Amino acid sequence: MSYIVAPSLLAADFSHLAKDVKLFDESEAQWLHLDVMDGSFVPNISFGPMVINSIRSITDKIFDVHLMIDRPEQYIETFQEAGANVISFHLEACNHVHKCIYQIKESGCKAGVALNPHSSVHGMTDVLEDLDLVVLMSVNPGFGGQKFIYNTLSKIKALDKVRQERNLDFKIEIDGGVGLQNAESILQAGADVLVAGSSVYKSKDPKETITRLLSFKKNTLEA
Repeated sequence: MSYIVAPSLLAADFSHLAKDVKLFDESEAQWLHLDVMDGSFVPNISFGPMVINSIRSITDKIFDVHLMIDRPEQYIETFQEAGANVISFHLEACNHVHKCIYQIKESGCKAGVALNPHSSVHGMTDVLEDLDLVVLMSVNPGFGGQKFIYNTLSKIKALDKVRQERNLDFKIEIDGGVGLQNAESILQAGADVLVAGSSVYKSKDPKETITRLLSFKKNTLEA
């Protein structure tokens, strides 16, 4: 596939977590998105490294860990050891962005930086060469099931333009409110990774929804 679908575990049934991870493993989705929230950086608490470690044996697919936490640099090794393959942290939560990026890379994981809806992509232009992933939040972080903020499309286009002009190869991931109704527009704007939570796990047939999310055409240049 020319792009990636990453179901978000935050929308899964936590009373049957292993079952929902197995469902992901048997689907066509390539990454599992894992939102880690601390109740400080965002107004919610989700799960931590112990939960990630407990499901790591269920699938060999990529674990895309999104740290919505303060002081992310203190926890990089912990999440790598729990089974993360990709680790992203928020630009707004870190005082030493470049140092944290390389801390992630030195742990053996791919490194990403996430931006809240109000943050400009221009605030991270100096570290784009060092990144494997840029996560654009298309809802306000903290809770699933929110509506997609359509101004995100212009941010995707702006970031994709910079990527092409500078011949960079980071992926653009969109997190929040992604579903069948807007996936194609998001991909046409230049995105590479679709994080889909409620639209997958709350659907009648999650595997079929994933297949449909992977059926769109992406006409922009691939990252």
